[in-house]
Amino acid sequence: MKKFKDLDPLLHSQLRLAVISLLIGAEVAEFTYIKEQTGSTAGNLSIQLTKLKEAGYIEVTKKFRDNYPQTLCSITSLGRQKFIEYVNTLKEYLNPEQKTE
Repeated sequence: MKKFKDLDPLLHSQLRLAVISLLIGAEVAEFTYIKEQTGSTAGNLSIQLTKLKEAGYIEVTKKFRDNYPQTLCSITSLGRQKFIEYVNTLKEYLNPEQKTE
C-alpha cells in the first residue's frame, strides 16, 4: 500500500490556504482585500498572516497611504514553492496511481 505524503499543516488551514491562493494570483494584496475575499474577521486574519510571515511564506509591509495605515501582503519564493508542493501532494491524494513532480 502506498504511503501518502503529509500535507503541509501550515497550508492545510482553510484561511491560510485562501490567503496563499490569493497571493499566488495577485502577488501583492492589501489586508482589507484579503479580509473581504476570505470573509475572515480582522483579528483571525491578522493571526493567520503572522503565522505565514513567521514561516517565511509571505512578507507583510505596513505603511501609510493618505494618513491611513495600509498593510500589504506578498508571497515569497518559499511560499510559492510550498504552495506548489501542497498542490502536487493533493494531486497524489486524488490520483494515487500517477506520481507528480
